[in-house]
Amino acid sequence: MPIAVEVVTQEKVVFSEPEADMVIVPAAEGEMGVLPRHAPVLTTLTYGELIVRKGRAEERFAIYGGVVDVRPDKVVVLADLAESSYEIDEAAMEAARANAQKMLQEGVAPEENRAAALALRRAELALKIQRKVQARSSSVLRIIDDTGESD
Repeated sequence: MPIAVEVVTQEKVVFSEPEADMVIVPAAEGEMGVLPRHAPVLTTLTYGELIVRKGRAEERFAIYGGVVDVRPDKVVVLADLAESSYEIDEAAMEAARANAQKMLQEGVAPEENRAAALALRRAELALKIQRKVQARSSSVLRIIDDTGESD
């Protein structure tokens, strides 16, 4: 029996897979593996990597906070922000990281300091995940829908 997975933000459905084998969630209390028939859980998410596995294929996502609703037959990730590892623009993230580091080093107003720290954290997470995918790209397949398009 597979488990359905949805990754949703306020703007859109980022990912939907009706028959995943396993989901690894970056819960606030630590990384949580979810298999079909998992006990119901509602918990918060931290910045981290969400992994959806189906057979030999997997999709990875950078998750920037939110909540996850785990049911025996479905996992719904309600993310503050979420990006597929295959859509992360490495050059843009490097530029964002450099800009945030520069702002923090130069010293900015307190309200801008928090925004810069969050931007730095987001860029570093996205780059870490994207580099993992690049390093493993020859051995990991993506989950693709019936039309040949990525989810």
